[in-house]
Amino acid sequence: MKLHLAVLGEALMDCIAQPDGQLRPLMGGSPYNMARAAALRGAQVAYLNPLSVDRFGQSLAALLQKDGVTLIGGQSRQPTSLAVVQLTNGQPSYGFYREGIADRDYTVQGVLDALSKRAPGILHTGSLLLIPPEHEKVLAILDGARAMGWTISVDVNLRPVVAPDLTSYVQAVEQVMLRAHWLKASDEDLETLGYGHATLARAPELSRQLHAKGIERLALTFGGDGAWLDMEGAQAQSPVPRVQVIDTVGAGDTFWGNCLADWATDDSPAAQRVAQTLRLAMAAAAINCSRQGCQPPTAGETLAF
Repeated sequence: MKLHLAVLGEALMDCIAQPDGQLRPLMGGSPYNMARAAALRGAQVAYLNPLSVDRFGQSLAALLQKDGVTLIGGQSRQPTSLAVVQLTNGQPSYGFYREGIADRDYTVQGVLDALSKRAPGILHTGSLLLIPPEHEKVLAILDGARAMGWTISVDVNLRPVVAPDLTSYVQAVEQVMLRAHWLKASDEDLETLGYGHATLARAPELSRQLHAKGIERLALTFGGDGAWLDMEGAQAQSPVPRVQVIDTVGAGDTFWGNCLADWATDDSPAAQRVAQTLRLAMAAAAINCSRQGCQPPTAGETLAF
């Protein structure tokens, strides 16, 4: 049976610093990017957070709809969140403006009501909504969704620079991870969470530790060294495809969006196609890296890569 995705998380404007000092606004936010990537791959995706009535919010909404994402979070009169992105050798660093903004203008009951009107599918969250105290709302939503039969997907995607207290942030993320059925984490995420120096060679060991927390399907990414996918006892690893990299903004979101779309749209046993799932997700991420900002590929572009 094919599943649909519901996505809970930030939608913001990535204001990318240009060499002349100007800022170029591009639409982004990790869950927002993931929703687009999954929809472009062919999944049925709904976005749960409100979007602002301001010009940025209207643009964010229009792009989601263009890419095939259904909007069910309504509108907010709060402004759109901003991130200022500095690129160094193609690698992004971020500064966020997250107080009094549209994508946090939601209630636990409102989201649970929206989920209750749909057949249980995959509920994805992660990134900035995991920062205390926002994580308390997320935990309540995840508990309610699990009780309804939803499968929980989490992309850790830590942003330590935004958290006022890193220890509390790590504890919050660990609480969220205990609710997850499927999890994505980068090497930097794992090291911040206290798993030691995270390398591809340690992927089997790291997988065992995370499976002990109840994780069923697990993706670990290691930057330029490649990625590891572990699904219900079947594992695969892949190097990074060779492309001319423009930047890496949204690469991890595109990768995970393609994994989720694969699992949502193909009801054959997932463990039997773990290598294929990983290969296509890596291809999609590589295509995204060959473009400026987050521009996930379509299913056709990924298959043709």
